[in-house]
Amino acid sequence: MKNSLKDKLRSDLDDARRGRDRERTLVLSTALADVRNREIEAKALLDDEGVRGVLARAVKQRLDAAKQMRGGGRPELAEREEAQARILRAYLPAELSAGEVRGMVREIVAAGAGDIGAAMSALMPRIRGRFEGRAASAIVREELGGR
Repeated sequence: MKNSLKDKLRSDLDDARRGRDRERTLVLSTALADVRNREIEAKALLDDEGVRGVLARAVKQRLDAAKQMRGGGRPELAEREEAQARILRAYLPAELSAGEVRGMVREIVAAGAGDIGAAMSALMPRIRGRFEGRAASAIVREELGGR
């Protein structure tokens, strides 16, 4: 698989090492280790979508950690976590707005999804890594509640 997201991460890691960018080297090497661990768990190589899932989870973990650090009075550590999240976010597709997700939900409901489970099953593959699942669930509940 040429020009895969994993290859891009490896290439950028090599560039970061050559440029002696310690923060970027740390973030990318950790991300690649997470990808490899996920591949070992799955007993299969991850495609780009799988790699995006790992990266999205890593971004979410860093943002959660930053929130806790701010609450604990450690803004300098929170800023570092947020900077790491920004590095990883560059490898993910652009985030979706609530309006875009609401439009997708309306399409799914119009296509016949009559309950939350069916709507979320159809929605999640389309938004994974680009919109928070809990917020999407709230939108689905609102849209189905209005029927």
